[in-house]
Amino acid sequence: MGVTFSRKTILTIFMLGTFGVGMTEYVVTGLLTQFADDLSVDVSTTGLLLTVYAISVAIFGPLLRIITIKLSPKPLLVGLMAVFVASNIMAATAPNFDVLLLSRLTSAAMHAPFFGLCMSLAMNMSPPEKRTGAIAMVQGGLTIAVMLGVPFGSFLGGMFDWRFVFWFMVILGCITLIGLAVVTPNMKPSEAPNLKKELGIFKNKNVLMVIAVIIFGFSGVFTAYTFKEPMLREFADFGVTGVTAGLFFFGLGAVVGNFASGNIHPNRLTERLIVVLGLLAVVLAAFTFILQFSAFAFVMTFLFGAGTFGTTPILNTKIILAAKEAPSLSGTIAASVFNLANAIGAALGSLLLSAGLTYTMITLVAAGMIAFGMFLTILTHHVEDKSLFQAEEVRG
Repeated sequence: MGVTFSRKTILTIFMLGTFGVGMTEYVVTGLLTQFADDLSVDVSTTGLLLTVYAISVAIFGPLLRIITIKLSPKPLLVGLMAVFVASNIMAATAPNFDVLLLSRLTSAAMHAPFFGLCMSLAMNMSPPEKRTGAIAMVQGGLTIAVMLGVPFGSFLGGMFDWRFVFWFMVILGCITLIGLAVVTPNMKPSEAPNLKKELGIFKNKNVLMVIAVIIFGFSGVFTAYTFKEPMLREFADFGVTGVTAGLFFFGLGAVVGNFASGNIHPNRLTERLIVVLGLLAVVLAAFTFILQFSAFAFVMTFLFGAGTFGTTPILNTKIILAAKEAPSLSGTIAASVFNLANAIGAALGSLLLSAGLTYTMITLVAAGMIAFGMFLTILTHHVEDKSLFQAEEVRG
């Protein structure tokens, strides 16, 4: 069946969906203090809202995609967005912290399959020379959510109540659901996905090396990111407006970093990754020291965002290009691995904070982890199969 709506219209709806899913994932970082006050839990405990979400994405996301691998993309996308709407209604009406945690688990289960399907469809409906840009547009919804959605959610929660944030997500989800039902083409693969072949991704050394970088190195980002909001309050002495501005500059950096990395040639991905990880480690090591100078706080949050989301498209692209045997699962696996790293980093940050470490110590630990990720990337540069990325450049 042909595509009724224009490619740009379809990608815009996909981007709206990834914006909503991305905002739901990250908006809690700007609301930790409010959750703690309203639901009578410690700030360190509220960090579990990120950890539980990430664990659910990492575990239940791939399982859900495996179970539904034979289903057509369009009804699956609509069904996943319906789960998103229901989970945010649960969050908005949560009577206690446990129910809020459950809503996060439910919402996270649809995250990786949704992103994976959107990226797959975006590639399939695009000519070869525009496929990288199509993926960047889908991923752009996430970075715009970090730039605009997270600070807006923090402001909305600070001015009114954190529950208003989740009701906003319900409205956004309903609009996206209708859009997906109307514009998504009924595209089906030329041959049915072979689950056994797709699972071969876990034997692909090139993919496994990238996964190692994400889990053992990039996870350090989330060790610090989880407590960005209280850091802005403590070191920069920001109130609601200052925190909102700080979150905005983090998001602005995220958008700039995301689209800048989207222009990197495939055969230069690993080299650029080494550089970006090194710079990000320096930013995190200096973060709380420079944050004390309010005038430079926005610069540091911008650099933090640029480094973080300037890294993710490189790592995502390396996984998708290397996983030739798993066109249906690679996007889901990539999203899941990042959220596993999120869970590891957020859990470590909560553990360190509960153990009495200061935010400065936590950011130094995070910087060390990122530096280790850079070391792993240097090793990867020497042993990976570079023909995978060179071939893609020739085709593109």
